[in-house]
Amino acid sequence: MNSSLSSEEITAEQALRPHTLNEFVGQQRVKDQVDLLLRAARERGAPSDHILLSGPPGLGKTTLAMIVASEMNAPIRVTSGPAITHAGDLASILSSLVEGEILFLDEIHRMARPAEEMLYMAMEDFRVDVVVGKGPGATAIPLGLPHFTLVGATTRAGLLPAPLRDRFGFTAHLDFYDDSDISKIIQRSAQLLEVEIDEKAITELGKRSRGTPRIANRLLRRVRDYAQVHEDGKVDLSVTKSALSMYEVDEIGLDRLDKAILRALVEQFNGGPVGLNTLAMAVGEERETVESVAEPFLVRSGFMVRSPRGRAATPAAWHHLGKTPPPQNPGLFDS
Repeated sequence: MNSSLSSEEITAEQALRPHTLNEFVGQQRVKDQVDLLLRAARERGAPSDHILLSGPPGLGKTTLAMIVASEMNAPIRVTSGPAITHAGDLASILSSLVEGEILFLDEIHRMARPAEEMLYMAMEDFRVDVVVGKGPGATAIPLGLPHFTLVGATTRAGLLPAPLRDRFGFTAHLDFYDDSDISKIIQRSAQLLEVEIDEKAITELGKRSRGTPRIANRLLRRVRDYAQVHEDGKVDLSVTKSALSMYEVDEIGLDRLDKAILRALVEQFNGGPVGLNTLAMAVGEERETVESVAEPFLVRSGFMVRSPRGRAATPAAWHHLGKTPPPQNPGLFDS
């Protein structure tokens, strides 16, 4: 699971999570590919090939891993890269798996290198070498493993070494969702939460959800709370706008962190370029948070670019903050 989420958010997400591919909205290309992969494996009566899911946070990687287990009628073991600090941690997990089990490894790019190297052999040959003893007298004892399916998830596929990427039988990249799919997700979630919401409110929520189901569901819960406390519980366009204004989510979905990044770029660094570490310090956030949570949407929306010299604000960012951009530096936005 994403460690940046609170336990309350995780519980809420689990309640809204689809359990089958038919219930999963959006990502049609990936759904069709996964469906074919799993159907073929079921017909053979064998575990599926290993699966790598990549893409920005909140697009459904964890949900798809859970669906893989459900569709294969197999148990699932959930862990994450940062939790595996030694090869022994991974050996302990692998040796306790049962035949056909799904091992979901979130943030796989953050796994320790010794464990990563052990994973190569486990994925390909379904065995690991356990070293007994130390020094010249150390002995490697091969330990056979049951056939399992590894589902890895990453927001930073480029950080995975080629030997690890090559051992996945199927790699899928999840894209941001279009407005139509986000609206369907909000409508489904509203029904599950028993929230009375009209079409205009759904459309407004969708516009501010940044093409991300996790954000759409979180905003829906906050609007529900606002309607419950300040109104009669019904969510219409006026209630939605008032609630999102209270939570500092603007008309295109920029939140406090996004606007802090743009203001830092524009007001402190005159538009940039500026290094990622310096930018993260300027807004009081971790580098990883800026790079994996805020940056993908800001770049996709045309407010920020990643140039060879650092991050820089585009003229659109200046205009969004109500400021006039300076003359563009020659070569600043060259790739």
